Amino acid sequence: MDIQKIRSDFPILQQKIHGHPLVYLDNSATTQKPQQVIDSIIRFYTSVNANVHRSGHFLSERASVSFESTRQKIQSFIHAKQTEEIIFTSGTTESINLVAHSFKNQFIKSDDEIIISEMEHHSNIVPWQQICKQKNARLKIIPFDEHGELIIDAFKELITEKTKLIALTFVSNALGTINPVKELIHIAHEKNIPVLIDGAQAVQHLPVDVQDLDCDFFVFSGHKMYAGTGVGVLYAKQKWLEKMRPYTYGGGMVKSVSFENTTFANHPFKFEAGTSNISGILSLGKAIDYLNNIGINKIQQHEQRLVTYGLDQLSTLDGLTIYAKPKKRCGIISFNLEDIHHYDAMMILDKLGVAVRSGKHCAEPVMNHYNIKGTIRVSFAMYNTTEEIDRLLVGLQKVQEMHR
Repeated sequence: MDIQKIRSDFPILQQKIHGHPLVYLDNSATTQKPQQVIDSIIRFYTSVNANVHRSGHFLSERASVSFESTRQKIQSFIHAKQTEEIIFTSGTTESINLVAHSFKNQFIKSDDEIIISEMEHHSNIVPWQQICKQKNARLKIIPFDEHGELIIDAFKELITEKTKLIALTFVSNALGTINPVKELIHIAHEKNIPVLIDGAQAVQHLPVDVQDLDCDFFVFSGHKMYAGTGVGVLYAKQKWLEKMRPYTYGGGMVKSVSFENTTFANHPFKFEAGTSNISGILSLGKAIDYLNNIGINKIQQHEQRLVTYGLDQLSTLDGLTIYAKPKKRCGIISFNLEDIHHYDAMMILDKLGVAVRSGKHCAEPVMNHYNIKGTIRVSFAMYNTTEEIDRLLVGLQKVQEMHR
């Protein structure tokens, strides 16, 4: 990988913050966008702008072809069996809610059970929690151990004949733990229980093959993988799409409508009511082109070197606690400095041009597990360098000096 060439593709990385070159280490929240992605958004509005699957004129046909081409790119990128299994949404959150509400209305009844893990993002907690409250069902939690890894034996014990669905994160957004989702899916499928995988922190870092994983649902967001905001994907096996009812209703998802009855379109269109974020979806296609051009395996190797280097460097600082020591970690390191509030540390780093995140990271149960209020989180992308980690370290030393 030519890191400097890659960095030159991202215009935002060329600027200075408070007089310092930007070091952007908040990639788990959102990644920056290469010029090729930015250009695709501009190009749509300047030369294509038309709705898809609505009209027969030239611009609409052109937009529709590009729209469906992106669906094919996504199918290939995550190795789905067919394009009809790819649903466009506004992001991971809507993708999870689509599945959750369909299951609530069709497959969940009183005393049923849904299993999630202790390390989930709020987006994979709150929908299931609220549905369990509405249906008088039970939400069960897989704990994680002192290393930040899910306890497999505890997971097995949670499964009963009342378990209707399991929803798990592939990579923890707070700890960076790569969960053994293929093993967990296999265990669930032995009991004929469907599994949803939250891939929001995985798909831009690791090769993903949904057929090999055998997951029933896989969700992710475009803005965390170098595309525009407000676009996401739900992959679902065809057998579930045939059973599930739409989550939202309106134009574009019907075959026919009368005042007495509505006939829905076939999937994927029956789950895509209204006008989608077309420019965002096309930007996702361009982001996938960009990732494919570099190679996801090369990206994974580079980012793993960054994580290893980051862990080594941070471990040299006295009074620094790193949370979780999983066997497999992806792109994220969470830590705290002794007697220094994470927010104060983040603000000082910002003045030095280093962008990190502080807080609970939409994973409050993880913070409760460690009995802390939050952490400093650094998260890497393919354009980050070891020199930027050195800048982070110098910044943290400055934070410690200022608090002596």
